[in-house]
Formats: sequence, structure tokens, C-alpha cells
Amino acid sequence: MDYFTRKIDAALLEWKNDSRHKPLMLRGARQIGKTSAVRNLGKTFKYYVEINFEDTPQEINDLFQAGSSPQKICEKLSEIVDTTIIAGETLVFFDEIQEHPPVLSRLRYFYEQYPELHVIAAGSLLEFALEEIPSFGVGRIDTVFMYPFSFREFLLAEGRAMWAKLIGEATPEKPLSAGVHKKLLDELQTFLIIGGMPEVVAEYVRTHDFLRCRNVLNSLLVMFRNDFAKYKKRIPAARINEVFTSVAHQAEGKFVYEHVSQNLNNEQVKISLQLLLDAGLCYQITHSSANGVPLGANINPKYRRIFPFDTGLCQRILNLDVSRILLSTDFDVINKGAIAEIFVASELKKAASCYVDDELYCWVREKKKANAQIDFVVQQGQTVVPIEVKSGSSGRMQSMWQFLKEKNSGYGIRTSLENFAEYDKIKVYPLYAIGNVLKE
Repeated sequence: MDYFTRKIDAALLEWKNDSRHKPLMLRGARQIGKTSAVRNLGKTFKYYVEINFEDTPQEINDLFQAGSSPQKICEKLSEIVDTTIIAGETLVFFDEIQEHPPVLSRLRYFYEQYPELHVIAAGSLLEFALEEIPSFGVGRIDTVFMYPFSFREFLLAEGRAMWAKLIGEATPEKPLSAGVHKKLLDELQTFLIIGGMPEVVAEYVRTHDFLRCRNVLNSLLVMFRNDFAKYKKRIPAARINEVFTSVAHQAEGKFVYEHVSQNLNNEQVKISLQLLLDAGLCYQITHSSANGVPLGANINPKYRRIFPFDTGLCQRILNLDVSRILLSTDFDVINKGAIAEIFVASELKKAASCYVDDELYCWVREKKKANAQIDFVVQQGQTVVPIEVKSGSSGRMQSMWQFLKEKNSGYGIRTSLENFAEYDKIKVYPLYAIGNVLKE
């Protein structure tokens, strides 16, 4: 499979060229392209060593027992894999390290005793393994977070680098031409259907066949559901699957534990949901009072929306009519199942710094005859900016106007199928460009 340029590539190259680099931990959900990104970086080194701990001989596992120095580990590893390991010339990649916990414990010593060597570690369901090592690598290991393809990365994979560049340069004050905007909406509708999982993107780029993409998505869903058995023994896989399915069905509003299943009590739902969040298969959007920054200072954990991490997987769970989405210019059709809101949540995660796993926030006021809701609130410098995912005009944005008045905010953002625009106190960003908001 061809390698497509990813945002993480720049961060990995920067890490390589930093003379003070530490061992690097690459974190993210399964099947999002972590291994491919590291292999791509490996091409910039003279030598590359990859060890996958899902399938390693015992002699390699034994190297990481207590007492072995990093130099001694590399010396013996070089003999076993018949590849030269030289600091500055070799990239050593430990993949699926959750399968062999001693590797996790020994990583910190590469920084303390062999800092010249470039070492990257990654793994599926890595978050569960890290829970068992609370003080793991503090200050001795760098971390970067990776997600599925963003819309911009999808455009690059499609060979639409110019369109990606135009999106980055456009602003509410400098909208795109009507023709380019229309073409980008067409691309967006495709992306909402297939999502950003690398295998699906590659299939679409190769064939432009939605049926083939659907089959890949179905296979990925089977894989993720099979993984549930690995999460926690005290929660049956079937119960975790019920919560996973319910997340997709409840995406249009507040996540309510009681709506999941009669087979699960609230504690089981809570545990299952946290496992899904830790695995990276869901994002949570928490209510913030939004009175200032940081947004996480005043939250209400009792009000949360939970979104699947990929629109393609979500539409397969919901079995949506993708032809209606693809052919429609009606926002409400395109947003069936909160697909547009799921897209915005994922794009905001992907547009943020890869060095932090930023939380997402919303704002809600629940009062009799005076309810109000803002889909997202983000921080721009020291300013809190509200974002509404909308199809209507400014006159229908009652929640936005209430928020701006109550918080004395300078402006709000609407994201929709419209082109870039600005009027009154509203800045309009097309859905496909919502990531630009975090660059302001």
C-alpha cells in the first residue's frame, strides 16, 4: 500500500533532528497508521530495526528483563535481526509493546543510559498497559498522539494538494471562489462517508468504489469488536459492544447511561465507556461553563456527549443511506446521525498539537423555557470562542446570540456547507475548513 503524507510526519522528522531527543511513544487507536508512519521515517535512517512483540521469539523477549543495559540489549538485538544498530544512524522501533510489559519498563533507561539512539515505541490498546505503570517514563519519554486521516490529509492522498493549500489560506475575510468551494463540498461528502481510516482511504484512492470501502469498514468494525475481549475480563465483550453501538446511536444528544441497554447497570456502562475512550474509539465532549480559560477549569461531568472517532465507522454502525448523503445538498440529510458534528469533533482533535491529547468542550444551559446549547467551545489564545454546527442563517442561532451576550464574547463561529463569510458577530467556516479555527 502506498504511503500518504500525514501531519505526524513533520513531528517525527523534527524529533529525529533534535539532538536532545528522548525515546518517543506514539499513541492512538488501532489501525490509524502508526506503524506506516514510523516505517516512513525509517527510510530517512541508514538502518532500520522493527520488532513487533505480537510475534517475537522468546530470545528477544528475554533481552528486556531487569538488569540488561540498553547497550547490551541493542548489541544482542543486532545479532538476532542481523542489522546494524548505531546511534545516530539506526531507528529502532518497538511495535505492539503492550504485549511485553518489560519493554515499557525498560524504555526510560534508553534515555538515561543510551540517549544518542533513536527509539520509537507504539502499540495497539497501549493505554491499558500504561495504566499498570503509573509513573512510567515521566520526564524521560516524549509522547505524540496520532489520529485517523484528517480531511486535509485525505485531499493530499487524492492528489489535491492545491485545494488543501487554498483551504489553509482562506479566511472569513478571504473566502474561496464558488467553484472551488463546490468541489470541496463534493470531496467532503465523500470523506464523511468513507471516514479517515488509512485502509479505507487507500481503497478509495485506488478504486473510487464505495462498495469496496464499505467492505473495508465492515472488516474494521469486526476487528474492533473482536478486540473488546482484550479490554477487561470483568466486562464481557458483548457488553462493551452494546455501549459502542449506543455511542453511535446517541451521538445527536447527551449520552444517557440508561439508554444503552437493559442488560447493563450504570457502573458497567461507565466502565465500558471509559475503556472505549482509552482505546481511542470515542471522543467525549464535556460541558464547560466557558467563563474563561482553561475551559476544563469549570466543567460539569454529568453532561457529556460521546462521539465515535470516525464518520465512516459511524455510518456503518447506523447503516445510513450513503447515496442520500452523497447526492444531497441538504445539511440535515448530510448530518443524519450527527455525522457533521462527529466530523467537527474529530477535525478539532486532529488540528490541535500532536503533543497533547486535548479535551473537547461544549456549553449547555438547561433551564425551563430557556434551554441553550453550543456544540463546541474552543480556546483561541486567552479567548473562548463558541462554535455551532448549523444549516440555518444567523437569525436562527438563538443559542449563539445568548452565549455571546451572556459571556460578552467578541464573536462566534458557525460551520456549515456555506463558503467562508463574516457578518454581524458571526464568522462562517465551511465544515471542510473547521480545523482552521485552531490556527487563528
